[in-house]
Amino acid sequence: MTSYSERPDGGNETTIHLTRERIDDLAAEYGQREPFDLVEREHVETVPRTFTSEDFGRRDAEWPVQWYHRRELRSDPERRDAEERFLDNDYEAMVDAIHGAIEATTLDRKLDALTTLVGVDVPVASAFLAFTHPDDYVAVGRREWEALRAADELADPYPDTVTPAAYRTYVEAVRTVADRTDRDVWTVYRALWRLGTD
Repeated sequence: MTSYSERPDGGNETTIHLTRERIDDLAAEYGQREPFDLVEREHVETVPRTFTSEDFGRRDAEWPVQWYHRRELRSDPERRDAEERFLDNDYEAMVDAIHGAIEATTLDRKLDALTTLVGVDVPVASAFLAFTHPDDYVAVGRREWEALRAADELADPYPDTVTPAAYRTYVEAVRTVADRTDRDVWTVYRALWRLGTD
């Protein structure tokens, strides 16, 4: 449902209402149109167990980084450079950082553990959290953030640098929508991703 409110300058401003029905429709559209939907669902089930084991491989560790940078299905030097930077990490450092994030009891400590890795900033760390703690966290990017902003769930535009505080604000907004609509955070994420195409 979209409604329009008048701005002080006389123009119209579109407000998206994230109702339960709207979220369900957008999430269903995500399942039909986003090529990563099935593999995401599989990884949400398997990655938490994989990362708590002692013997996950480098390819397992690479998955959240690759997923984060490939969601928009574009090939560009920036994406390739980001993925290659991550591969510069020592394997043991990857294991320590991922286990540290899983074991940490606060969001700041989880992010601190992950961002010790080369090529992992807060947005990429959010991808790790989305797959290691899928009931609590989702990935953050400009597209999802601006969709929340269009729905008046966030006030500020997407920051130039996503800090831990900015991510906390974002994920709290996602959780608020999830609680209000009785949907899980991944369903809300999928809806926001599709809303970001409008």
